[in-house]
Formats: sequence, structure tokens, C-alpha cells
Amino acid sequence: MRAVRYHEHGGPDALTVDDVDRPDPGRGEVRVEVRAAGVNPVDTYFREGSYEPPELPMIPGSDLAGVVDAVGEGVEGFAEGDRVFGTGLGNDRQGTYAEYAVAPADRIAHLPDGVAFDEGAAVALVGVTAWRALVDHAGLDPAETCLVHGGSGGVGHVAVQLADAAGARVLTTAAPEYHDQLADLGADVPVDYGRDDLAEAVVEAGRPDVVLDHRLDQYLDFDAEVGTRGVRVVGIGNTQPEAGFENIAAARSREMELHLMSMFNTPDFAAVLRRLARLLEAGDLRPVVSNRYDLAEATEAQAAVLRESFLGKLVLEP
Repeated sequence: MRAVRYHEHGGPDALTVDDVDRPDPGRGEVRVEVRAAGVNPVDTYFREGSYEPPELPMIPGSDLAGVVDAVGEGVEGFAEGDRVFGTGLGNDRQGTYAEYAVAPADRIAHLPDGVAFDEGAAVALVGVTAWRALVDHAGLDPAETCLVHGGSGGVGHVAVQLADAAGARVLTTAAPEYHDQLADLGADVPVDYGRDDLAEAVVEAGRPDVVLDHRLDQYLDFDAEVGTRGVRVVGIGNTQPEAGFENIAAARSREMELHLMSMFNTPDFAAVLRRLARLLEAGDLRPVVSNRYDLAEATEAQAAVLRESFLGKLVLEP
């Protein structure tokens, strides 16, 4: 099979397309014929060496959507031919930038028939991240206001929809060219993140009870300034919160709660994926695929996921 791999750490050019043997599923695992694989910033952190992959050469990629091709011993609930999507790969095992990938059965879920494979791959990692942040960590209540920093991003545009589906009032920061799309996805008040009076604009729109922040090094003091008393801030992303935490007095005055999380620590991937599948099937969650790439274009895709401005997600289609 064809698979994208890196044999040593480095930039996007470290990625090569190799011919490798198809992996066999072990006990509790399934093999999936990959129809689409999500491209995420975290993929680049493993490639660069900021995060340590389990082995080299390494196939990057956490997300997949496709068709079950083989089932290992002890697997229940999945059979050959099932449409599935999943995440949590590429961290403790080989990833998903390949024509076939092996996944533990507890990291996948059935993909509804009406949902395209590229949408399934696009929503998996970011959907689990947003769910864990807003539901599990923040405990977002329908009567509350939620601020999503970077609403046009992969996690951001899904978090906007999840917060809206929960019944919360949704504020989000994004470039002006994405405001109309974000409003369509459920944002009540999109705000230009480049405004000089950004804090005032957020407060005027309504102090948030919950903040989802992907740049704590830049916005942690801001979150304390604009939040309600007891504001719950959930930090995601490869950032250093201490770099942005200079005004402890502001945080204390707000009695701010700070939650730091990693999607890879999700205790039950399948349970969250099943909930996302229900939202997808009901039309309450619509992942946006901004661009699609072939495996041979993985170098371009990984460069674009960090460099380019777009709304939604990038996917590879083997």
C-alpha cells in the first residue's frame, strides 16, 4: 500500500510516499481502507520532533474515515464493509496518511450513511477536542455564554456548532471574511480578532462564562479580563500558558478556572465519536472541508495547515 512517512524529524520535506506492507489488525483492532484522513497541526509537531512519535519511520495522522477491511479477534460491533470514522491514532501507533490503517475498535464509530468520508475525517479529532473542552472540562450550560477564540479554525468552527447545539450564546473571534459563514454555523456574535478594542467588543457582546482558547500564551490575561466571575477557560494547542499569564490579580478577581487538556487523553474516544455521529446525522454539526489533497501532496498539506488562512479543515484522500 502507499503511505506517507517521515524517516527522521524535519520540515514538511521530510515526508515521503513509500510502498509498505498493509498492517494486520491485532486483537481488539480493525483495519480500515482509508478514504480520507484529516490534516492537523499536531501532525506537524510529531514530524518536527516537538512531540515524540512511538517509532521511526512514522506514518503521521490522527483522523480517518473509511470502510472496515478486516476485523481482529475480540472485536464486536464492527464488520467488514462498515463505514467508520475515528481518531486518536498517530500518537502511540502508526497514523492514517495511508491507503490502509489499523485502529483499536474503541477509537472508531460508525459513520452515518449521509455523511461523506471527507467530513468524517475532518470532524474526528477536532470534534473530540471541542466536545472534551466544552462538555467534559467546562461543563457548558445552555444558559451560558461561550467565547471561542479562532472560530474559523478546525477546532473553532466545530466548537461554535457544539456550543450552539448546547443552547449557549456563542461569541467567536475570527477574521472578518469568515463572519458570515460562522454566523451560519451558529455564532451569535463574530468579532474581528484584529480590533484594537477587542476586549471592549467582547464585553459589550456579553461576558463569557466559558472560553475555549487555542493561544493561551497570547490570550490568557485577555480571558481573565473579559470573563464573568468564575469564568472557565479551557486551553488547547501547543502553547505555553505561563507566557501569557502576567496579571494574576485579574485572574484572582474573576476566580478564573483554568483547564489544560490534550485530545489524546480522552478516556473513551468511541463514546464521544458516537455522540458526534448523532449530531452529524441530525444536521446539527457540519464540518467544513476547505481543501483536499492526494497522499503525494502531504508535504503541501502540512505546510498549508500552519501557514494558510482558511475556514474548517484540510484532508488527504488516498
